[in-house]
Amino acid sequence: MQNNSERQMRNKEYRLCLALVIGVWMLCACSVSRHLPENTYMLNKVRVVTDGDYKDINTTAMKEYVRQRTNSRWLSTARVPLGVYLLAGRDSNWVNKVIKMIGEAPVVYDSVLAKLSCEDLKQALVNKGYLDAEVELYLDTKKRKVNAIYVLHPATPYKISSFQTDIQDSVIADMLTERGISLHEGMQFSADALNAERTGITSWLQDRGYFRFNKEFINYRARKHAEEHNVDLLMTLHPYRRDIEDSASLHSRYQIKDLEFINMSSADSTIHLRRHVLEENTFIEKGKPYSASGLQNTYNHFGRLSAVKYTNISFEQVPDTTLLDAKIQIQANKPSTISFQPEGTNTAGDLGAAASLTYQNRNLFRGSELFSVQLRGAYEAIRGLEGYSNQDFFEYSLESRLSFPRFIAPLLSSHIRRNIIATSEVSLLYDSQDRPEFHRRVLSAGWHYQWKPQNRFSNYRVDLIDLNYVFMPWISETFRKEYLDNTENSNAILRYNYEDLFIMKIGFGYAYNNGRTALKTNLETSGNLLNLYSSLIDASTNSYGQYKIFNIAFAQYVKADIDFIHRLYVDNNNQLVVHAGLGVAYPYGNSTILPFEKRYFAGGANSVRGWTVRSLGPGRYKDKDGRINFITQTGDIKLDLNLEYRSHLFWKFYGALFVDAGNIWTIRDYKDQPEGQFKFSRILDDMAASYGLGLRLNFDYFVVRFDFGMKAINPAYESEDTHYPIIHPRLSRDLAFHFAVGMPF
Repeated sequence: MQNNSERQMRNKEYRLCLALVIGVWMLCACSVSRHLPENTYMLNKVRVVTDGDYKDINTTAMKEYVRQRTNSRWLSTARVPLGVYLLAGRDSNWVNKVIKMIGEAPVVYDSVLAKLSCEDLKQALVNKGYLDAEVELYLDTKKRKVNAIYVLHPATPYKISSFQTDIQDSVIADMLTERGISLHEGMQFSADALNAERTGITSWLQDRGYFRFNKEFINYRARKHAEEHNVDLLMTLHPYRRDIEDSASLHSRYQIKDLEFINMSSADSTIHLRRHVLEENTFIEKGKPYSASGLQNTYNHFGRLSAVKYTNISFEQVPDTTLLDAKIQIQANKPSTISFQPEGTNTAGDLGAAASLTYQNRNLFRGSELFSVQLRGAYEAIRGLEGYSNQDFFEYSLESRLSFPRFIAPLLSSHIRRNIIATSEVSLLYDSQDRPEFHRRVLSAGWHYQWKPQNRFSNYRVDLIDLNYVFMPWISETFRKEYLDNTENSNAILRYNYEDLFIMKIGFGYAYNNGRTALKTNLETSGNLLNLYSSLIDASTNSYGQYKIFNIAFAQYVKADIDFIHRLYVDNNNQLVVHAGLGVAYPYGNSTILPFEKRYFAGGANSVRGWTVRSLGPGRYKDKDGRINFITQTGDIKLDLNLEYRSHLFWKFYGALFVDAGNIWTIRDYKDQPEGQFKFSRILDDMAASYGLGLRLNFDYFVVRFDFGMKAINPAYESEDTHYPIIHPRLSRDLAFHFAVGMPF
């Protein structure tokens, strides 16, 4: 009977999926003829190809020069918005208007735009040095649809046969001799290279006092030799003229005479920032030449000060001189704010509410120091617990942070302080958690540095010291009897995480992000100094042989994490994102088990999405008691591999198809986590895999995400059906739904 009911359930699920596929196919296959004007065609496909192998010509990038785009495709396959539009009738009633508004009208092929596209493509090839380039357009018409194929004929690229300069300013000519010019004989002729050199020279001169110099003073003259496929190139730097009728003169080199800070916030001219702070963030210096980079750095540094809302910098020339007066106008932020934020919570189906009250002072010591105090409270109604007098969860926390917009450290030169955008932060936290099973208290304190070099994609972080004191003032007798003191169900990992613990760690982090590729690494270690000190003084130990500090055992471990993301842009509406994450933590010395806060877990909205949070691993481990899986389903090693195809659907809606793989493992063989230890020989057999689709609402400043993940390969299987759910799918067993804010990676 059970097999029949399972078979009927599967058949129902198959029919549902088949109906969905057929529905989408029919929606996209609707006829477009009745929605097209007479004697017109729908633009079905656009392709850009070359007539040979040209390594420096990216046809995907060249497609951006085509002025007409086809109807958008969901996930680069189905034209669902077009299908929705085609469902509308010809009547102008409100129903059809709404359908047309949601959908997307068929794109009608425009021969004028196609001709302009050919011209733009040809000009793009000429700019790359293919001066004899031609572009042909082939139209493949079938019924009322047309495929447009743009064929590029680049021909032979031209090279620079001779290069000369005509610098009509003797001072700048001497300076450029020191700098050098990147253009040279033998290189491929390219408008991009010419523009880059013109921009580079302009920026270089503007950083050396040439306040009124711009790139229009530099131009090129090229003479084409078609037979040899080369050009003679002349670069001319013109002298200064105020207007066309004025006589030529040398370009003036300007210096800063006076520097003035002006308060824009009120009639009171006083700026509530110390003079030293203003000067430290200003890179325009009195008595030195004007610098465009110094101007931009000044904007960047003032823009990151929490006390400053807006900055405007202007220059006034002193009459009949080459001196400039700089005026830095500053509009201040409100010095302090109070905010209240309510939120709803849902932990494994237990509903609750939380609220936080935050006070911020943006200029505590008149140096744009950001001081904040946050008071947070949370309540959750816990269901399904038997044998406990109290069925609810209460949490109270008080957190305070003080952030300095600079390095607070001795022995640092003023050059380092000025040229690195840095933040120093001290933090304090007290957190009180009262559950039916136990009461937990956490006291934390830390000193952290974060900085980045100017105009770089890198970011660094150092946790100079981070102290955490975790203590358990009360554990219920029921919980202690069933889990902690039960010899038949002894769990070392569980017991370790309900003992008082002291953690003193230091850490280093590095992050890189250029918009396409992101890399994030972190390394931390704890307990080494305490262990050395304890061994030197022969400190006392507890019953497990652990050294104690202040009569509390301390944790000792090392932990390393690396996270890699790369985005491949298919077109403006579609991208493929690759993600890989690896984490390894090893307890040693004074610890044989990692602290709970440092352990890894798998499953959930940012991991293998076919599993709910903390329901996968370690290894092939099968959960025995769902009430403590937040402890038992954790590990010392984590591997996440993700592939996600993202596509813009319509308005603020985006879709995604994803494939996830990964798991967690333990380094040691714990008897309470059988088959959870990592072994190279069975890493592939231990890997879990899932697939699914997601829907995102992108409001620019935040993203709301819904993901539906299905198990594909389950390493913790009990039968063939559960080992390969991708072959034997069952929605009730294999589907996991995730709601989250922000992208998964």
